[in-house]
Amino acid sequence: MSEQARERLVDDVEAGPGGAMTDDVGVITGELTVATTPLGDGRAQIEIQYAQADEWYTLTGSPAPIPPSGLKALHRDVLDRVRRGDGAEAPR
Repeated sequence: MSEQARERLVDDVEAGPGGAMTDDVGVITGELTVATTPLGDGRAQIEIQYAQADEWYTLTGSPAPIPPSGLKALHRDVLDRVRRGDGAEAPR
């Protein structure tokens, strides 16, 4: 297993009103799954899908810079943003 695959963080989240904005299909809402994967260049790819779905979408603003506090902090930030909704995007 690659180092990146080991570091991939995946969690389910309920989107707040206004959902999360994707590059692929616009806003998605409801029960979602978020995956944050380091790219090896100081940024992370953030993908989102409807819970239990097969298709992943790119969260608008992804890839996002990994903060000094690390990948887990970025992932928590994204989950918080999606919970708040309002067309949540990745931090810049």
